[in-house]
Amino acid sequence: MRVMVMVKATGESEAGVLPDATLLADMGRFNEELVKAGVMLAGEGLKASSFGARVRFSGSRRSVIDGPFTETKELIAGFWLWQVRSMEEAIEWVRRCPNPHPGESESEIEIRPVFEMADFGAALTPELRAQDAALRPDPAQA
Repeated sequence: MRVMVMVKATGESEAGVLPDATLLADMGRFNEELVKAGVMLAGEGLKASSFGARVRFSGSRRSVIDGPFTETKELIAGFWLWQVRSMEEAIEWVRRCPNPHPGESESEIEIRPVFEMADFGAALTPELRAQDAALRPDPAQA
């Protein structure tokens, strides 16, 4: 199963405070463990929401909201995409993760399963399955 692992933002990360060399080294070692175990598919830190934008949909209308966004607890400071056997395995990996915001009183990492094509059942017609397959690289050719 694939999971998205999201590091929640803090006041410091939203203010643009960058991690120090110790945390970068610790995270680098943790990422190396993930890669060696075949778990990590992708992972990156994100710039503060002041660099971002949101597009709000209301019927056929679209409106753009420029950052920064006010509710820090709902923002993401970074992410990983992992391939794991179970949610329990993902939780165990996160338990081993260095504290992403050591200067803060609390850090939070959220883990969410990624939808797989099989999750969509009958709504995923053969045509939609073929369309999806055409959009994804063939792992045999990688």
